[in-house]
Amino acid sequence: MLIGEVARRSGVSARMLRHYDSIGLVRPTGRTVGGYREYTPDDIRRIFYVEGLRSLGLSLRQVARTLDDPGFTPSALVGDLIRQTEERLNREHELLERLRAVDAAGPAGWQGAARVVELLHGLGSRSAARRQQAVLAPTEHASVPAELLAEAVLNESDPNVAGALRWALARAGGDGVASLAAGTASKDVDVRRRAVRALAELPDDEATALLRDALEDTDPAVRGHAALALGARGVTRAVPTLLGMVVDGPNDVEAAELLGALARDPTWADRIMRTLVEELRAPTADTAVRMRLTQALAEMPGTIALDLLRQLAHDDDRPVALTARALMTVRDERPDGETRDAAPP
Repeated sequence: MLIGEVARRSGVSARMLRHYDSIGLVRPTGRTVGGYREYTPDDIRRIFYVEGLRSLGLSLRQVARTLDDPGFTPSALVGDLIRQTEERLNREHELLERLRAVDAAGPAGWQGAARVVELLHGLGSRSAARRQQAVLAPTEHASVPAELLAEAVLNESDPNVAGALRWALARAGGDGVASLAAGTASKDVDVRRRAVRALAELPDDEATALLRDALEDTDPAVRGHAALALGARGVTRAVPTLLGMVVDGPNDVEAAELLGALARDPTWADRIMRTLVEELRAPTADTAVRMRLTQALAEMPGTIALDLLRQLAHDDDRPVALTARALMTVRDERPDGETRDAAPP
């Protein structure tokens, strides 16, 4: 079969067939009397082999090596191709995300675009110091997309860099909450913790709603971060979790201070005091727990906990009694009988 007929039937151009011949990839077995290339069925079969391997992404040199290797194993080749393709797709995905980030920033000129690209490179660094420096660099020519910062927060394990990212996110505006919302639903508990800590620094209603939902999380740290943020916003739904934090210990001082603030509402003051008393009298409450509860009583506004503190000053549990006495002394030393609900100086 002559080259023109082979080109028509195989879909490979005559020019490419001549190139295959010149590099020794597919050489026609015969020649006509006039010197034209003449392909045998085996030659044509090899052409289809070449085209099939090229469709998998192999270069002509790789195709030649594969076809001429007697020890060729398809599984090894396919495995290598899968790995190379995955690496290429990852690079392409990174490029796509970079382009989207630049587009979202809406830079007015190349200086703004360069700033966003610089931030992306910095966030991709293995050095925590370099990532932090990239976040805190001035942004004179373009705003940093909140979505980019939110994604970075969810993936950042270094506490200093994470703090810088939360600081930048809180000042970026935009819709970073949507990305953080996805983080609160992650199966990875570390991602959920990072999401809630970032939401705690965003004052809008959407962030508050997500923090309310986080009170139902299975992880105590997630619930604790959400409760502290909500308590600071005066959200009384956080009260049960804050009370649990006083009993269990983590962040009990901050939780007690917020309970004191929330107890200014008479409705919640009664509930908070009742729970504190119940926990103090619980048979399972050890000395450490009762001391934390006693300290929490000192945070209550006005005189609502005064009688109870006086009783605890004579408690049979000596560390608890000493704690109560110390707190009473501090209270008595306040000028003009100042109480917790007095206006700050």
